[in-house]
Amino acid sequence: MGLLEVLERIERACRRAGRDPKGVRLVAVTKGRSPEEIAEKVLRHGAFPLGESRVQEALKKMEAIRAEWHLIGHLQRNKAKFAPRFALIHSLDSLRLAEALEEVGAKAGVRLRVLVEVNLGREPQKHGFLEEELPEALARLKEMPHLEVLGLMTVPPMGPEEVVRPIFRRLSELADRYSLPERSMGMSDDLEWAVEEGATYVRVGRALFVD
Repeated sequence: MGLLEVLERIERACRRAGRDPKGVRLVAVTKGRSPEEIAEKVLRHGAFPLGESRVQEALKKMEAIRAEWHLIGHLQRNKAKFAPRFALIHSLDSLRLAEALEEVGAKAGVRLRVLVEVNLGREPQKHGFLEEELPEALARLKEMPHLEVLGLMTVPPMGPEEVVRPIFRRLSELADRYSLPERSMGMSDDLEWAVEEGATYVRVGRALFVD
């Protein structure tokens, strides 16, 4: 498959939805991939954001690869100090983490760019705010001057289109309601549904690295 085919999938989905493909950014998920693989499969095609789930793995790769790094996995509060190394945190999933990031941003004199993770599938094993918690959470986040909330993120339950697509649609509806421009949703198997429902970031790993 590879990166070029993924870009074609995004473009076709945009055409079906009447969207400009420039409105969707591919985040190349590099978990478990070597710098050499990343250079060969991703960066030789252009300067794409690179997404990592774990801070420590990202920090090692940052030494070898100059790129726009995004954190897409759960961020433990004791690793919040590394947040300024990332261009965007996709996974702000609690107010306690937000408070830790606000403190880090204040000490570093920077404004951290974040997306708020929403657990729309209400899965107990997943992180994120429940939909009904969003109004209070977003109000609290507005009071934190060193956080810039750009949008929302979700990871839907695994399932067929009739399960997954409504989750993506709901995330877009919520982003619209709160006037948030960015929606991070969609991965290798479901990116078309996400794009058609308004994704501005898709997080794709496996499909980029298969031969």
